[in-house]
Amino acid sequence: MFIILMIIAIAICGLQVIILWRLPSGNGGRFGAALAALEKGQERAELLVREEMNRNRDGTRKELEALRAALSGQVISLTQMNEQKLERVRDVVDLGLKSLQEDNSRKLELMRQTVDEKLHTTLEKRLAESFRSVGEQLEKVHKGLGEMQNLAVGVGDLKRVLSNVKTRGILGEVQLGNLLENILASDQYERNVMLKPNSRDAVDFALKFPAKDGQVLWLPVDAKFPTEDYVRMQEAQELGDPVAVEEAAKALERQIKVEAKTIRDKYIDPPRTTDFGIMFLPTEGLYAEVLRRPGLFESLQYDYRITAVGPTTICAFLNSLQMVFRNIAIGKRADEVVQLLRTIKGEFGKFEEILQRVHDKIQEAGNIVDDAASKTRNITKKLQKVELLPGAPDSPQPTADSGPQTGDGAIGTAGSGPKRVDAGREDGG
Repeated sequence: MFIILMIIAIAICGLQVIILWRLPSGNGGRFGAALAALEKGQERAELLVREEMNRNRDGTRKELEALRAALSGQVISLTQMNEQKLERVRDVVDLGLKSLQEDNSRKLELMRQTVDEKLHTTLEKRLAESFRSVGEQLEKVHKGLGEMQNLAVGVGDLKRVLSNVKTRGILGEVQLGNLLENILASDQYERNVMLKPNSRDAVDFALKFPAKDGQVLWLPVDAKFPTEDYVRMQEAQELGDPVAVEEAAKALERQIKVEAKTIRDKYIDPPRTTDFGIMFLPTEGLYAEVLRRPGLFESLQYDYRITAVGPTTICAFLNSLQMVFRNIAIGKRADEVVQLLRTIKGEFGKFEEILQRVHDKIQEAGNIVDDAASKTRNITKKLQKVELLPGAPDSPQPTADSGPQTGDGAIGTAGSGPKRVDAGREDGG
């Protein structure tokens, strides 16, 4: 209603404005009167609008109060109903929860008992297994400690063995002998050979190479194990003392050269031996240190005619020597084959002479056979002429009433002569 009144008031104001706008400009008094009337009408309209607004406000307030009272009653009623329903639901939920709690309590108790039993059984089993495993491990540890003690004793024994120069040399000799035995044949090397005449110094091993006139060329191979300076060098390296390392390395180099000189002076004696020798170093670390020192390996070869080898390189060296032995064996077999071919050649010449004599004998026999055949033919011809003579003695006379005869008759006999002659000619021919 308020909106309608406002629309009416606005329409009245607009109508008044239109009326004022259309009045002529010269009618000033009429315009003032119209404007005054317009103001009065506007005031009345405002008054009406205000009164209507008051009435509407009062009505709206009364309606709102009535609606509030109705809503309050409905809310109170709904609240009471909800409280009653909630109370019933609470009672049902409490009963359900109580029953569920009791059921859960029973099930949890059963589960606890089952879990306790299983845990007790599993725990006992695991503890038994753990104690048994711990016992076994302790037994192994005890056994390992015993083995370590034995190993420590063995290491001590080995240290004492290596501290003795003679025993250390025997150890290197045994290792070298095992390598030679695994790679070479027993007739390709010898042990403890005295290579120089009027000398009682015997080299550990000497490889055998066949030479001319059935002689043997020896290659000396001697094991050397200078460990004192090498051990001092390793200890200095562990302590981080470069000065001590260098001093020990120089001492080791001097000792290696001394050992090489000993091999050269005692065992190298060309042409009974090769003009170089082999020095076997039983450990790879010692051999690597010889290679690491600048110029040491070359000095051993050029100054002392000694080649240093380790456990690995000597295997390669011996395998290469196997090819040399095979080539020598092949050459020896080739010489035997050549000698055999020479023998066969001489025997073949004798066989050729024998064949020539046989050929002469066969040719002589053939000539005799030809002479015999020629004489046989001449005799046969003469016999044929004798048989064909009419007055020949012992020849049967034919009769008038005798017919043709066969078998042993004259005709048959006479006819048989030429046949025998022909046969004789055929045989002779």
